[in-house]
Amino acid sequence: MMHPSSKSGGVPAVAVKAMGMSYPWGRLVAGLGVLLLVAVVAAGIGSVRIPVFDTVRIVLDGFPGIEFARTWEESSETILWQLRLPRIVLAGIVGAGLAMSGATYQGLFRNPLADPYLIGVASGAGLGAVIVLVTPVPTFVQGVGVLPVAAFIGAMTTVTAAYVIAKSSDGLPLATLILAGVAIASLAGAVMTLLMMQSDSNLRPVFSWLLGGFLKAQWQHSAVVLLYLVPSVLVMMAYGRVLNVMQLNEEHAKQLGVNVERTKILLIVAASLATAAAVSFSGLIGFVGLIAPHAVRLMWGADYRSLIPMAAIVGAAFLILADLVARTIVSPGELPVGVVTAFCGAPFFLYLLRYRRHVRM
Repeated sequence: MMHPSSKSGGVPAVAVKAMGMSYPWGRLVAGLGVLLLVAVVAAGIGSVRIPVFDTVRIVLDGFPGIEFARTWEESSETILWQLRLPRIVLAGIVGAGLAMSGATYQGLFRNPLADPYLIGVASGAGLGAVIVLVTPVPTFVQGVGVLPVAAFIGAMTTVTAAYVIAKSSDGLPLATLILAGVAIASLAGAVMTLLMMQSDSNLRPVFSWLLGGFLKAQWQHSAVVLLYLVPSVLVMMAYGRVLNVMQLNEEHAKQLGVNVERTKILLIVAASLATAAAVSFSGLIGFVGLIAPHAVRLMWGADYRSLIPMAAIVGAAFLILADLVARTIVSPGELPVGVVTAFCGAPFFLYLLRYRRHVRM
């Protein structure tokens, strides 16, 4: 009898099964339905309670060609469209982006503990934001917020620097890329700390941004994030089957026809761009890119063709719920969303550290 690992020229049976599975459209549709339900429920909860059916009618009434008899209060409509829905939509987009980036990094680096901030995105974004918040740099230029732009530039600069340092004539060693990212992140963190220590301004906005949140979310923020996120998502989803093959060693992947070096570059650029765009408006929200992919992997397996989009759905729902807790648990105040995700993510991370040998990639 042939050993399972000998199928397809030495390809492990898990990889063979993942490459042959049919696409789970039913699971994705069901997941989107649950995500929509979570968003509707979250929209109705707050200092002012809005019944679920009123929430649905108000939302649908905002679409062209759909009109309901206005039995709700005008203030409810204002609260939904101007306050809650913008932050719910942005939280969902950011959660989806971080979760997909986390899943992609875990597959590319073949490490269940990888997350979207692995190669310095967080430190670069944080440094860019701190420069705006504690120096005389203007916060707005011709009505455009400088802070998200600075955070995005900082994030992409650190990733680019790590890539340039790690790149060699033999390709892109992933272990070297991680080490370069860690070194650059440490340097960015040191500069960020120095700037804060020498600043005489109130540091509360700095810490608030570093812990993440959606208090100032606006509709245009979601539009800008989607501008960068959509092409990145298309690349990550298109390479799901290739990521299945990449779970082998690189030589096996090359034998199966994968251009390994091009795949590394494309996926690193796509995942880093998605992460940088997400954190530029939300701040540094941790653990979403770690929790969501593993939740999907534990429930439905490690086929990256379905893992990446399902992680997006789980990540979006998780961050919407985390934001709901953040804005209601200490009402009328508000917690940074990163505090809520840390309370959920830290125990999960410790669990993975303890039992990582049982986690299937």
